[in-house]
Amino acid sequence: MARIVGYIATSLDGFIATADGNLDWLTSQKFEAGEFTYEKFIAGIRTVVMGRDTYDWVAKNLSEWPYSAQRAIVVTSRPLPDPVGEIEVWNGGVDPLVAHLRDLADGDVWMLGGGRLQMAFMERGAVDEIEIYVIPEIIGGGIPLFPPTGLRASPKLVSVNLLPPGVVRLQYSFT
Repeated sequence: MARIVGYIATSLDGFIATADGNLDWLTSQKFEAGEFTYEKFIAGIRTVVMGRDTYDWVAKNLSEWPYSAQRAIVVTSRPLPDPVGEIEVWNGGVDPLVAHLRDLADGDVWMLGGGRLQMAFMERGAVDEIEIYVIPEIIGGGIPLFPPTGLRASPKLVSVNLLPPGVVRLQYSFT
């Protein structure tokens, strides 16, 4: 059974992007990740799942498809003409998607990108663990880490790490 994990960065004031989707506040950061590098994380991921907004951002802003070594699922109800990269389009609802992902037995699943899809999974108790990287930037508004849905949960803090010069990695378990 696959584990479903989150891995996301947030500004100090709780946003994952500016209102227009800009990530310059994040991409300009230089910090020492140590044992918590993205490369080490992605090496353990077999499937990435993203919503349409995240897919559109990746397709528009990156020069090549970064998930060619993973199965990629894009959750959307809109057609994807001329998709970038090898992807599977999912429009069958979140509950069947959770069941489909849990049936995978070839590695972890990463809930990539924005908080709406991650929140939909958390509301169903379908996220096992999440890593949140708090970046020491205040951006004053934008897309929140998690949209307000009324969900109440008490994940267990697994670890906290300071990544010099000032990024904080928080790891929580929902199991």
